[in-house]
Amino acid sequence: MNKLTTALSACAAALCLTAADAQAQTSAADSVYQHAKGNRLSIGGYGEVALTRNFYSDNVYRYRNPSTYKDDPGHGRFDVPHAVIYISYDFGKGWSMSSEIEFEHGGAGGAVEKEWEEGGEWEAETEKGGEVELEQFWIQKSFAPWANLRIGHIVVPVGLTNAHHEPLNYFTVYRPEGEGTILPSTWHDTGVSFWGRSGDFRYEVQLLAGLDAMLFNRDNWIQGGAGSPFEFKVANKYGFAARLDNYTVPGLRVGLSGYYGRSFHNTFPHDMEGDGQANKNVKGDVYVGALDFTFDRFNWIIRGSVDYGYLADAAKISSLKQNSSGGSSPVSKSDVGKNAVAAGIEAGYDIFSQIDKLRTRQKLYLFGRYEYYDSYIPAKSQSHSFNYTARNRFAVGLNYMPVPGIVVKGEYSHRYFNKTLTDGTPYNDEPSISVGVAYQGFFL
Repeated sequence: MNKLTTALSACAAALCLTAADAQAQTSAADSVYQHAKGNRLSIGGYGEVALTRNFYSDNVYRYRNPSTYKDDPGHGRFDVPHAVIYISYDFGKGWSMSSEIEFEHGGAGGAVEKEWEEGGEWEAETEKGGEVELEQFWIQKSFAPWANLRIGHIVVPVGLTNAHHEPLNYFTVYRPEGEGTILPSTWHDTGVSFWGRSGDFRYEVQLLAGLDAMLFNRDNWIQGGAGSPFEFKVANKYGFAARLDNYTVPGLRVGLSGYYGRSFHNTFPHDMEGDGQANKNVKGDVYVGALDFTFDRFNWIIRGSVDYGYLADAAKISSLKQNSSGGSSPVSKSDVGKNAVAAGIEAGYDIFSQIDKLRTRQKLYLFGRYEYYDSYIPAKSQSHSFNYTARNRFAVGLNYMPVPGIVVKGEYSHRYFNKTLTDGTPYNDEPSISVGVAYQGFFL
């Protein structure tokens, strides 16, 4: 990816990197690395707050019986989707360390309480939802600009959102819906990465722990398979990811990325899927291909992406999942489709660029976004009754950037469905209004 000029001071580098145009071309992993390399110790991060009013039912059966819930009242959601802390250090002689700690939806909380209503018993209770995750932690040896080796917990840069997931890298209040539905987002896993930059190209190949097919499902395809409910990540099978970005045209970055790995027999215990001999030929090969671009020039920012995925043995895996043991087993019993797809494009124009008195570091982007995605495209032998997974979404809104590194967002979005229930009943549209504020930058 683009390297900052080494002659810049630490302060200037931080300002440069928090600017929207630089962030549009720099991945999260590279952003952390550049600061660690330039400043020895670096501390930074990003965070976002989102306030949303949804004008549709939140009943879990709204797709099964759309007409029943057509006139339900709307509902609101206030959230802190992500609050992230970067800590990096350059040890010298090519050795560096970087980490990213993320609090999702305000983090998680629990407490032990004495329940007077239940005879004074002590109980452990969940006080709030959310997650705390280590999204990056790696040690790197840099041999040359074209040869860098990372080992640890790393971002898997498949698709536009995973490679560029900070809030200044998309116009909508929340991350793009399509990629975030069918792929892990942000996709991070433990493994080894070799990456470098040569001429107008930035490249990376990764060896990772494999996905777990028993955690795939209908609504999110392979998304759940990157996580682990255990204290370790099962690595009976392995995955391989690769990404290539080109910067030949000024202001334009074009990226091609992909993933391959086997996902069956990759859970704990190893024979959890049933009789090992009966299912020994079930592989669960996962293939994902993605093409994306970012154009940032002439007061325009345009971003687009297409992702397509294939899962071998989808029907067999779905059957085995449904027949797995119940109780507190982490296995998802939902069907998983043979294919999934997501495509989206957004464009924004800086209105302030046309007003002399406002043509400063402030920016006001008027934007529009459209995306289509389907998390469940079944094999012929699978059920075809889950048509609600094929969705369209468009959004229009504004992004106001009063200073580099801060953005205030507002949008109106409308989700709708091309398909209907098998009896011809249409699904209800899902409009919403959202307001958000986010920051992104380095402090040290």
